Amino acid sequence: MELDLRDYLKIIRKRVWMIVSIVLVSCIAAGVISYFFIQPTYEASTKLIINKSEERQGLDVVDINSVNLNIKLIDTYKEVIKTSRIMDKVVREYPEFGLTAEQLIQKVKVSSVNNTQVMTLGVQDASYEKAAQIVNAVSKVFESEIPLIMQVNNVSLLNEAKEDKKPSAVKPNPKLNIAISLVVSLMVAVGIAFLLEYLDDTIKSEEDVQRYLNLPTLTMVTKAKSEDYINNSSAAIIHKGSEAPHVTTNQS
Repeated sequence: MELDLRDYLKIIRKRVWMIVSIVLVSCIAAGVISYFFIQPTYEASTKLIINKSEERQGLDVVDINSVNLNIKLIDTYKEVIKTSRIMDKVVREYPEFGLTAEQLIQKVKVSSVNNTQVMTLGVQDASYEKAAQIVNAVSKVFESEIPLIMQVNNVSLLNEAKEDKKPSAVKPNPKLNIAISLVVSLMVAVGIAFLLEYLDDTIKSEEDVQRYLNLPTLTMVTKAKSEDYINNSSAAIIHKGSEAPHVTTNQS
């Protein structure tokens, strides 16, 4: 069966309340879960810069070759940070975190912007203060260990994560969750509407008779409403009462 645009709009209009109900319930559920049931997650981050210590102090003129070399080293440093050599020392020096080296490797995220000498370390946790303490610890240990590992002193900490900062949760994002729920539920609801229409093989109109049976329609029986029955019954009672025979009797 081929449908044109008007047929699609007719199907949607026919089941619009079902579609609206599904979308509303989904959006409300997403909002309630996001605001009241999902534990907020906070992120703290630090920045490290990769350059020579002399350049850092302004004693030498920075040349493009050393800058390019430092940029290429960032990819190596990203892998070095997430190794047991660094994380084992963090675990030893900061036992109060209660985390293993493997857990720290999973928590620490390392990123950098292309063609820059800046590297960002980020840690997410249910407590922002703990996330800040962890990322600061990892950054300091990496800064102290990289000269021993690479035999170069070209990493310095640009800024630490502030533990007393009033952060905003990075997860969940209620507005994003509601928007996603709106789009997904709308697609699902429209799909259900078309599926129900596809499964409905009853004939309801003259167009259906012509379309499916290719036969002319001789007559139609309209569907009566309950109000029609009530009105017809009242009219019948009044009519019957008006035509009731008058009976007289003879009295002696």
